[in-house]
Amino acid sequence: MKLYSYFRSSASYRVRIALNLKGLPYEYAAVHLLRDGGEQLTPEYRKIGPDGIVPSLVDGDIVLQQSLAIIEYLEETHPNPPLLPSLPADRAYVRAIALQIACEIHPLDNLRVLKYLKHELGVTDAAKDAWYKHWIDNGFRVLEARLASDARTGKFVFGDTPTIADLALVPQVFNALRFNVDMQPYPTIQRLYDEAMRHDAFVRAAPGQQPDAE
Repeated sequence: MKLYSYFRSSASYRVRIALNLKGLPYEYAAVHLLRDGGEQLTPEYRKIGPDGIVPSLVDGDIVLQQSLAIIEYLEETHPNPPLLPSLPADRAYVRAIALQIACEIHPLDNLRVLKYLKHELGVTDAAKDAWYKHWIDNGFRVLEARLASDARTGKFVFGDTPTIADLALVPQVFNALRFNVDMQPYPTIQRLYDEAMRHDAFVRAAPGQQPDAE
């Protein structure tokens, strides 16, 4: 397998964790999202990822985009260790947490949005950072209440083993910490992040551990 990735991309981070948890070897192909206007926008990369985003995963003749779809593909083709619970209701719960992060929090703060705010709308760096923190806090308040009150929350989001929900949560917390979001109001989220970062698969997937880290 070959993963087209950027070290700080949250979506790429999710897939790196999944590959590590599954014990799947892969080639890392760095796509710099800022250099020369963004290598993801070059004609060469668009032959692989037409949307001009990362990650893309190449598995033989198969080329996949969108992190959660890639993770589901890995789950179906390499089911052990499982990243989804066995019962349908529990699988739906775990997917809902992952989607809450990937669809409700992350898109408002991704690189394309931040660049548009700064370069097209002319907002200041302070205003851009305030935007970022607002949407993190907005999403984390709901997520904290949900995780703190649900009996299924254990060492990880669901019980004591990682699921796709943790694969979404950890990169989002990394981003929050990077932008100095106050995590004190979110003790459950912080605890789950800390627990995950004791796990080798999560540590090796971290942005600072990637070959293109800056």
